Amino acid sequence: MADFYELLGVPRTASTDELKKAYRKRARELHPDANPGDAAAEEQFKQVARAYETLSDPQARARYDRFGEQGVGGANTGDGFGGGGLGDLFDAFFGGGGSPFGGGNRGPAGPPRGQDLEVVADITFEQAVFGATVPVTLRTALRCDDCSGTGAGEGTKPVTCSECNGRGQVQRVRQSMLGQMVTSTACSKCGGLGQVIVTPCPSCSGDGRVVTEKTYQVDVPAGVDTGSTLRLTGRGAVGARGGGAGDLYVHLRVAAHERFRREHDDLVTELPVSIAQASLGAKFMLSTLDGDEEILVPAGTQPGREFVLRQRGVPRLQGRGRGDLRVRVQVQVPTKLSEFEAELLKKFADSRGEELHSEHGLFSRIKSAFQ
Repeated sequence: MADFYELLGVPRTASTDELKKAYRKRARELHPDANPGDAAAEEQFKQVARAYETLSDPQARARYDRFGEQGVGGANTGDGFGGGGLGDLFDAFFGGGGSPFGGGNRGPAGPPRGQDLEVVADITFEQAVFGATVPVTLRTALRCDDCSGTGAGEGTKPVTCSECNGRGQVQRVRQSMLGQMVTSTACSKCGGLGQVIVTPCPSCSGDGRVVTEKTYQVDVPAGVDTGSTLRLTGRGAVGARGGGAGDLYVHLRVAAHERFRREHDDLVTELPVSIAQASLGAKFMLSTLDGDEEILVPAGTQPGREFVLRQRGVPRLQGRGRGDLRVRVQVQVPTKLSEFEAELLKKFADSRGEELHSEHGLFSRIKSAFQ
């Protein structure tokens, strides 16, 4: 099958609304009633429907973007529409239930699913490296306990909608270039639920949910970084009158560390050493995130040299093992010297035949001449 985005004629960045508009246009062009006897158009119509069904589902779209058609079940099966049925696809095409060419009756749509929610969680550098369980608090819609989410007051219950007779949809017939067309839309009186609340619950005003603060414990896996997002299925807002809950997306923000910084899965830190230690060699005890590690700096170590501690970095999110800890030598040059220290360094330079230009020495000689 051709690329799903090409079939719909949209870019890979297309929004949900753009996908729906493109699908409606292509479906009208290719529908069998508009192309009688054209087997090629009918086959393409099925492919377009398959493409829209996949791309309109965020999870299926993510799998398709990553793995292609194999990631969403490969070739078409059953009725050629991914098992969802022609009526499901016409929901997006015409905004209602059932086929617009056959006047199907699909019944009430049921309570709508709640909204997805987003929250930012601040975590420490160590929590990002090793993983942790952290609390996140947000305002969200939860099921009303007083009415158990039905929205009906105590001792009452929802009643069948008189406008749609409990179907949740109303049908309208109109003539088109393709003949008589029956479209179904959600009943405006009951909102497509098929039932209405006569005596609303006073706690939630008939909505079946209340807005309050809620704290969730979030399991943060080892190896995350700023910008990582965790999806908590069913932890978003609940839908009205018993509708399912949306999802909660937790965006992570990692605090900086005073000694370590991250480069992909590696950790990098600076090891300050003096000129003498770099020249003659020295032994250091380095405090790492895993505990103390002994670092031996050999004689003649140059500024910027790195010592690598294997498997002391960040755990790999998409694989096994950890990155490394890279210890970078930072040779510190003293900014102030005593006369004794300056004389020692001058003798050292003289022994190596190195030329020096010292403003300190020049001013000392001028000062001595006037004493």
